[in-house]
Amino acid sequence: MSDKKKPGYAEIASHFRKLIVDGALAPGDELPSMREVMTEFNVSITTVNRAFKMLKAEGLTVPKAGVGTVVSDQPRVAATASARLKRIERTGKPYGAKETSVDHTAQLRSIADPMLADQLKLELHDEVVVRTRTFVRDGHRTVFAVSCINMRALIDVPELLSSEPLGQFWQEVYKARTGKTVTKSPERRSARLAYDYELQALGVDVEPGTPVPVLVLVNTFSDEDGPLEVWEDVYAPGLWQVDTE
Repeated sequence: MSDKKKPGYAEIASHFRKLIVDGALAPGDELPSMREVMTEFNVSITTVNRAFKMLKAEGLTVPKAGVGTVVSDQPRVAATASARLKRIERTGKPYGAKETSVDHTAQLRSIADPMLADQLKLELHDEVVVRTRTFVRDGHRTVFAVSCINMRALIDVPELLSSEPLGQFWQEVYKARTGKTVTKSPERRSARLAYDYELQALGVDVEPGTPVPVLVLVNTFSDEDGPLEVWEDVYAPGLWQVDTE
């Protein structure tokens, strides 16, 4: 490392976390030894050990006898929306290792939720574009994602009404065609009971009406003309959420 300031354990953990989220380190891949990391980052073995413990606690790595530390299969780990967006910015890849998305839908709907209307600065019952998809990693459904997009985006990206995946994050198309800058608000997290249709999308097999708590992450995007999109992620019960910072 050429930086004068030595990185802390959290920064070292972030470095490897990004490699794992981006797919540069796939499940089963071996991480460098702690001594190699100590030399690369010019830090103490104690700092490296704390970084490795953090990755293990997050479920991203596991010890393997005779080998060292390897990337885990991560059956219960899902990246946050912010992490996915950062990965797209770094790599251009819409998916992580062994990940895809299914059950894409796109339609016009009127806003019945006062909170959503306020977030988009619209009136109740105004129309928005609603796009949904379910992220799947290694055969496991992990996240049900809903995007509510301001109708004005259709002027420049009419493809939003197609249920087919766009091949890239739609906002990149919007920015390229309009020259506008899109900013994201800080990610907001809350917990609530899942709706039956969300459990169905996530493949959670319970009787209708069964209370199942889920974690929900919300991101709001805006350009110079105001709010553009509210993106809500509903995570399958029991998943860890991992960011890259």
